Amino acid sequence: MSKTDGQDTANRLSAIVANSLDTSGSTHDLARRAYQSRTQFHRLFRIVVEETPAAMRRRLLLERAAYQLGHTGMSVTDIALDANYGSLEAFTRAFRKAFRTSPSIYRRMRVPHSHLPTPNKIHFLAPGSSTEGGKDMDLFDRFAGNDSWHTRRLLEYAGTLTEEQLDRPLPTVVELLPWRESNKTLRQLLENIIFTKEVWTAALSGAEMDMNGPPQSQRSPQAMLQRLEKTDAELHRILDNVRTRSSWDDTFVDALCEPAETFTYGGVFAHIMTFNAHRRLMALDALRQLGVQTEGFGDPMEYEESVSPWSERATLAAP
Repeated sequence: MSKTDGQDTANRLSAIVANSLDTSGSTHDLARRAYQSRTQFHRLFRIVVEETPAAMRRRLLLERAAYQLGHTGMSVTDIALDANYGSLEAFTRAFRKAFRTSPSIYRRMRVPHSHLPTPNKIHFLAPGSSTEGGKDMDLFDRFAGNDSWHTRRLLEYAGTLTEEQLDRPLPTVVELLPWRESNKTLRQLLENIIFTKEVWTAALSGAEMDMNGPPQSQRSPQAMLQRLEKTDAELHRILDNVRTRSSWDDTFVDALCEPAETFTYGGVFAHIMTFNAHRRLMALDALRQLGVQTEGFGDPMEYEESVSPWSERATLAAP
């Protein structure tokens, strides 16, 4: 079999499995659709696809479940049933083993990627995507995912502190930014991370925004975490659409500026990631100064190793 013939066969067989997620997925039924015996189908599939039909189907169902958790309002129970699990408990066990976290936590994390490791790189194809066979993680996934994940960890750490500690003046304040921004306490640092995302989300979506910021009641770590999850959902939706269209160089008008200014989508994304990284590292240092036992340094490689299922090391570490 030539390389081209082998790829055509792999594409044809994998398509049979990929299109079976909402129908009967027994190997006998899949083999019948390929006009082969069960034994022939299973043997040829393993050779050209490098995965068994059953394993590939289970993986695609879990990848679809992960996508549904991050992009739909379906209940976890409905997602479990949609993935062909007979109970929520069975689905939770399988999902935790594959993604190294529970479905409910995965939903709150809003991880922008939902692919599991596989040598054939055939993945669940999200609705509306034009990328054949899915896609591997790119720089947008790494930067956006790490920023959200690390910010969430900082807020969880901050939630263990007292009000006095959150508002205690920092011993060292680094003011590098040309615009007015107060970073004199940990609370202010964390607020600036969230508010930056909220402002740019409003600018990108054309929504109105109170530039004075939210009331004090919305500046506790718990409230900021809720604000982060809300703004991340919209910001990632907008930028994921830009990424899909390969429109990073396209421009938009920011009507929140006085006077209005024009920016590129790519420039805004790079801006958010750059200056929020600066704020996150300052907040991490502040937490340590306040005696919080933190882990890591905010490195994107920590994000891959800790929560990204496509990471080889994470796969090897999985139970």
